[in-house]
Amino acid sequence: LCHSFKMSFSFLVQYNNNQPAPGGNKKDKTAHPYTVVMRNMTLLCSTKSILTVNGKFPGPTLYAREGDDVLVKVVNHSPHNVTIHWHGVRQIRTGWYDGPAYITQCPIQPGSSFLYNFTVTGQRGTLLWHAHINWLRATVHGAIVILPKLGVPYPFPAPHKEAVVVLGEWWKADTETVINQAMQLGVGPNISDSHTINGHPGPMSDCASSQDGFNLDVENGKTYMLRIINAGLNDDLFFKIAGHGLTVVEVDAVYTKPYKTDILLITPGQTTNVLVTTDQSAGRYLLSVSPFLDAPLQVDNKTGTATLQYANTVSATARLTLVKPPPQNATPIASKFSESLRSLNSKEYPANVPQTVDHSLFFTIGVGVNPCANCINGTRVVGTINNSTFVMPSTPILQARYYSIPGVFTEDFPATPPHKFNYTGSGPKNLQTMKGTRVHRLPYNASVQVILQDTGIISTESHPIHLHGFNFFVVGRGVGNYNPKASPSTFNLIDPVERNTIGVPTGGWTAIRFRADNPGVWFMHCHFEVHTSWGLKMVFVVDNGKRPSETLIPPPKDLPQC
Repeated sequence: LCHSFKMSFSFLVQYNNNQPAPGGNKKDKTAHPYTVVMRNMTLLCSTKSILTVNGKFPGPTLYAREGDDVLVKVVNHSPHNVTIHWHGVRQIRTGWYDGPAYITQCPIQPGSSFLYNFTVTGQRGTLLWHAHINWLRATVHGAIVILPKLGVPYPFPAPHKEAVVVLGEWWKADTETVINQAMQLGVGPNISDSHTINGHPGPMSDCASSQDGFNLDVENGKTYMLRIINAGLNDDLFFKIAGHGLTVVEVDAVYTKPYKTDILLITPGQTTNVLVTTDQSAGRYLLSVSPFLDAPLQVDNKTGTATLQYANTVSATARLTLVKPPPQNATPIASKFSESLRSLNSKEYPANVPQTVDHSLFFTIGVGVNPCANCINGTRVVGTINNSTFVMPSTPILQARYYSIPGVFTEDFPATPPHKFNYTGSGPKNLQTMKGTRVHRLPYNASVQVILQDTGIISTESHPIHLHGFNFFVVGRGVGNYNPKASPSTFNLIDPVERNTIGVPTGGWTAIRFRADNPGVWFMHCHFEVHTSWGLKMVFVVDNGKRPSETLIPPPKDLPQC
């Protein structure tokens, strides 16, 4: 008997902008309860035990308003060590609550709890929360909805209703087993079995009926806002709705100039808010999520689906208008989308792009090969930034920094590649990397530019790079090798898109700028979980400023111990 799964539209919500956010309030000090528990889940005719928050997959949506204090009490009733990362939340001076295991905190051990306590400052829009240890975020994730301050309108026409749409990946196998086996053998892990929309592969998937999956009930002639999140582990995703246009109005909780399109590209860790006008005739229309990969690598090519259904449709089995996903390797579509996004850059929401650079960095990113006696080929595939493969410490770096604990990390992460080569060519003869827990130190308030350069050491491929603790401006991108003489002339320093996660193009480069105005220890890594596992990650240590308001707060008393 296959598991039938029909999602109602209970979390399509209508906001009155003079009401407090559900469960979020400046004066309300009640903590949201996040209980981490195992539960059985059946998808694709296969049942397995998964880790969840409050028994939900995806997990509960966290609502707040800009300026709210947010308290979440995470209680771990599972057999796994757990942490939660509030992806994209700036965490200004509150790095203890950022969440990446062994970077800012020890994990919350089975039977233990931790109170996350932070303020949402100067942000409004859609973000996500997820586990930040091993591959647990495959099922431990959910949306963060930050509404504008009371009485402050959206800088676009108010939608009739809103809905959260979480894109993900599903493995029939246990994901911890998948990555652990791959790490032992030194090879790539098995790809996922399906893509999902709000936790289900949809009506077109194996073992599903036409009524299965997420169902978006709409009325004719209205405008809806979809808050779309890629919570998948390893795949960049295209998103389409049959017969309907999409207007992008915000990415990564930053307003954009409205951009009309019929397709979105969202990397893992990115969010996109779109307006959809329901201007079609009665019926049912397919939503599709499919992979983008323009490198000669394996990918889950299954299309996840859901249904948009008009209220005046006579029957739930009415004709379904299908949608054709783009080719998997549709680089021109992906590039056009990425290059079309611009910050709103209005008087109320300016794009404060650093016009000068105090601290210039050049990071090559990709994969290398290191010797491994116990591995299947005598070698292990590793991730690398500037030829450095990051080794996770057993003491969190933030604690080691705060308490001056020696021997945990070194401050010698290279600012430029130690070996120069034709980065997007075939790569150097020696594919080996340096291993270590290296950090790069930044003075408080420095303006920082990082060139992220893809490499073809094994194969060029796209990399969604996420920076904790900051937003950055994507001032430039290009194909091939970055040219320090010619490339800066193409930079947009007026209204570049502002994000926390950016897809570095396959065989190309991306230039980002940010101001190091948040003291603490901040992780930067590829948001393909497989690459993070392989060591494609590094850490920035940002010094305190001179004033108390520019200084990391002391650690909380209930900070988990290792």
